[in-house]
Amino acid sequence: MTAVDEIIARLDARQTCDTGLTLDPWAFDNPQSRNSYGPGASITDSVPRSAPRQGLLPELYRHSTDDELRERISSAKATLGSSLLILGHYYQRDEIIEHADFVGDSFQLAKNATERPDAEHIVFCGVHFMAETADILSTPEQSVTLPNLSAGCSMADMADINQVEDCWEQLLEACGSGAAADGRAPIVPVTYMNSSAALKAFCGRHGGIVCTSSNARAVLEWSFARGQRVLFFPDQHLGRNTAAAMGLDVDRMPVWNPYKPMGGGSPATYRQAQMILWKGFCSVHQRFTVEQIEGARAAFPGVTVIVHPECSMEVVNAADGTGSTAYIVKRIEQAPAGSAIAVGTEINLVNRLAAEHPDKTIFCLDPVVCPCSTMYRIHPAYLAWSLDRLLEGEVVNRITVDGATAEQAKIALERMLRVHP
Repeated sequence: MTAVDEIIARLDARQTCDTGLTLDPWAFDNPQSRNSYGPGASITDSVPRSAPRQGLLPELYRHSTDDELRERISSAKATLGSSLLILGHYYQRDEIIEHADFVGDSFQLAKNATERPDAEHIVFCGVHFMAETADILSTPEQSVTLPNLSAGCSMADMADINQVEDCWEQLLEACGSGAAADGRAPIVPVTYMNSSAALKAFCGRHGGIVCTSSNARAVLEWSFARGQRVLFFPDQHLGRNTAAAMGLDVDRMPVWNPYKPMGGGSPATYRQAQMILWKGFCSVHQRFTVEQIEGARAAFPGVTVIVHPECSMEVVNAADGTGSTAYIVKRIEQAPAGSAIAVGTEINLVNRLAAEHPDKTIFCLDPVVCPCSTMYRIHPAYLAWSLDRLLEGEVVNRITVDGATAEQAKIALERMLRVHP
């Protein structure tokens, strides 16, 4: 077997990208696609049956050219004026980013959603949990639209409220429910922003907090000041990498598998734990490997490797730097001309950064292009359609969180917004 064949075999053994990358998102807007996240998705990810699905986009938009869609969006945006706020996540397509009023990661956009109370309509070009967060933090008079309802998140779908509540009950039984002599609770729940409103509300109810990759360390410091242990969900890698960088013992970070009795561990294991990590991950960031880093160093001596903390600990430890999407953008902006930088994060962002900095060599570590499959579903055709409906006085794909859930989730989110790195 050749070296190339060995690389391909290793990739195939782990996970591969969906062959639908060449298809438009509306090719998946039908009942037969319920088990796929769509273009770019890992074949190992399965969409929950309860996940919202997008109806078929009107033919007018499916058959419009790129220029026609751009003109529709620009015209609608001009007409709606200050009543409209478009938020665009870093991982979106370039043809979406060009129309966004704010561009950022989930932490930045959560704050941006609170900065324009005058905007009657917030159109969130991201994924479902982000739109939920915008609805929670915005005023009751504002509407929040997700252009494509099928833009979910495989990581967020790896933990649901029933599983987390079952876990919580078992952990309290194992670790006790009373405070320690210093007043710290037995467990503080921390949910990553990449989770449902129901999980954020769970944290609000139980003295917990929300974090993003931008402020995870500050959030964990806040949590350990209030609790003997932290239950961190749904991304195990962000939790492990952040806690290890703080000096916590990796051996005291058991993983809770919701599909195994007692999470796959014993009561004693959880009593001795500092961090209890949910068995969840990002399909894109899990693709990056130490072998890819070694290959980049061999091909570009002196290359700087920066990766997202959703990557595995082995990859983070082998890299030269790790941090949120905002951190990655800043590192590249500040790098001197002539730098070679290998990046372990979503391909749309990496390609955009490479185009914006032609004086530097910027490339993705992963040899198999694999965008965030659900971000990829926000196509300009969906944005044009949702804006045209706003012009007609109709809010489509409105994302709303019920009052009780929103109230509890807002507690955890406001704690997050008060905690800064």
